[in-house]
Amino acid sequence: MIIQEDDKGLGFLLGDAARLLRKVIDRRLQPFGLTRAQWAVLAMLVRRDGLSQSELAEALEIEKSTVGRLIDHVEASGLVERRPLASDRRLWRVHLTERARPLIAQVTEVILATRTEMLNGLTAEQQHGLSDGLVAVKSNLAAALDAEARKLAAS
Repeated sequence: MIIQEDDKGLGFLLGDAARLLRKVIDRRLQPFGLTRAQWAVLAMLVRRDGLSQSELAEALEIEKSTVGRLIDHVEASGLVERRPLASDRRLWRVHLTERARPLIAQVTEVILATRTEMLNGLTAEQQHGLSDGLVAVKSNLAAALDAEARKLAAS
């Protein structure tokens, strides 16, 4: 048997941990009127305010249409605004509003507290090792997806 009954396997553990983290974050963002995906847009704009919809989609690794709907929702909440680019009226930049800044500070505290909870009991060295390992796993899986896409395109 490939998978032992008492050994869920690394893939299952990663999936379970990610699912639980999503549930915790979703519940903790609810009082702020945000979803995880909306928070991801705001967090990205904190790092790089004024991105285009395409740039946001690429940075968040999601489809342009999906990020467009997310922007619509946070814009309706008054947390971001779209501004036209003077040199290209077809291109709009997404900017945080002043209304977003206090909310971002509050949500950042919640996210950091959740991260601390999540990593409780791990040494700094273990945390760095886990992070490095997950970066490698993500890179390997992205490369596998790219290889599969190339195979499909070639056939």
